[in-house]
Amino acid sequence: MTRGVRLLREAVLLELALYRSLVRWVARRPDVPAGATAIGYSRLAGPMLWLWIFGSATEVVVVEVVLRQVDQPWAEAIRLPLLALGVWGVLWMLGMLASYRVRPHLLTPTELHARSGARTRLAVPLHAVVATRLVEHELPGVVRSLHVEDGTALVGVSSRTNLELVLTGPTTVPSSAGELTVSRVGLWVDDPREVAAVLKPRSGARG
Repeated sequence: MTRGVRLLREAVLLELALYRSLVRWVARRPDVPAGATAIGYSRLAGPMLWLWIFGSATEVVVVEVVLRQVDQPWAEAIRLPLLALGVWGVLWMLGMLASYRVRPHLLTPTELHARSGARTRLAVPLHAVVATRLVEHELPGVVRSLHVEDGTALVGVSSRTNLELVLTGPTTVPSSAGELTVSRVGLWVDDPREVAAVLKPRSGARG
């Protein structure tokens, strides 16, 4: 599979995942299996996404009103395409916001599933966690939500993490990017101190 085809495939899968998240959000059915505890991470990105959604929706309405007032063939020719593009953009951002709400991190009796948005995920076995640290990391770029470097995997929200899990040593973990071998995992959570306290009795972690 060529790089272009792979990127196109990922774009289509992301698009579908965003719409599924939006449907779950409207139906109030978060992706939290029975027996798992949800750990939220949407507070950081939520306000900014709402600003983008409001701004984009306003722009769609303004452009539509202005073009309806222009009595020119070119205005009518571009009005519907711009309307469709604008509505798609608003739905895309709503889907992104929905994915943060309906796909929280998951804590099970044996694993912590770190997630970000519609498709990013990484599962950490609790028995391999020996310490938790309130440490902030920044991911390179503004789009990437999973970054691996020097044995550290970062599952970021808005390119940031605020809780670090220290593992017993190089550990192979499944992720949305395939199997990774890491010694530390960083993720963003809404309440890092509370999550660290919850993790301690479930793993060998120390604060």
